[in-house]
Amino acid sequence: MDKKNLEGEVDKLKGRVKETVGVATGDRDLEAEGKIDALKGKVKDAAGNLREGIKRKLDELDEPKPANPEKP
Repeated sequence: MDKKNLEGEVDKLKGRVKETVGVATGDRDLEAEGKIDALKGKVKDAAGNLREGIKRKLDELDEPKPANPEKP
């Protein structure tokens, strides 16, 4: 898991808590803030997934390719 994935999960959780508390207390500003935090978390999570994918592809390019045996 990439650092951005972890940050994204924290933001999503924080956003859900704020949104729930905002709904329960009738605080629409807190509810909206929670939705924004959850969205930030999704974006960070997507960025982390993209970084992991790029890192994986670069690692694949660095691996030596096995020699192809000649066919008779």
